Amino acid sequence: MGDAFLFTLVVKDDRMNPVIRRILLLGLLVLVLVSAYYLLKELGMLATVTDVDELKAWISELGYWGPVTIIVLMAIAIIINPIPSAPIALAAGAAYGHTWGTVYVVAGAASGAMGAFWIARLLGYELMVRVFGSRLRLGWLGSQNFLMGMVFVSRLIPFLSFDLVSYGAGLTPITTWRFALATLTGLIPASFLLAHFGGELTSSSLEQVLASVLLLGGLTLVPIIATILVKWHGRRVTDRIDVSGKSTVDR
Repeated sequence: MGDAFLFTLVVKDDRMNPVIRRILLLGLLVLVLVSAYYLLKELGMLATVTDVDELKAWISELGYWGPVTIIVLMAIAIIINPIPSAPIALAAGAAYGHTWGTVYVVAGAASGAMGAFWIARLLGYELMVRVFGSRLRLGWLGSQNFLMGMVFVSRLIPFLSFDLVSYGAGLTPITTWRFALATLTGLIPASFLLAHFGGELTSSSLEQVLASVLLLGGLTLVPIIATILVKWHGRRVTDRIDVSGKSTVDR
């Protein structure tokens, strides 16, 4: 009888199980990520990852495993927020040149972005749907093209958190292929610059490199904002014409 009562209770509460399961998985994931971060810190690997010269020397000693290490480190740096990815990209450029360095950086960053996206999609999107209901699926956060454009623009701006954008995108209705395409195309310019400057670190300081990348982000943002303002102004003019036309007709 006790087993039957327990079975009935589980069946009645079955609709709550997915939410509870996701909350527990999310808590477990956070615990794993925090533990991994402090483990890397205690082992001294975090200091190596944040030092371009040390990281370059280390991956150069790994031979064929060096590129794999760069890709894995970039992916981990995206998924685990406190680990910086810029020194890894610079070290990749210093060790493998701007062409192959860019390839490895893009591969790692894209892998990490997809990982963060799917973590948020699997663990958090269903909760968002339960809170906001059909509004989320009906374009409450914008159309698919709008969301794709936002992801693309965010990838071009270095001072926007790459990993937080990836996690945030997973909580929106954006399709996986649109997110992947926007991320990949937006990644290439900044990744190339970091890898290129990484190869030129002998003649440039790290501060100069990062300042150049930030400048690129600012220059990239200017035409995008200008385009948005022009379109917004055009819509306002069109709306005024429509209103004036209607008023004239009414008279």
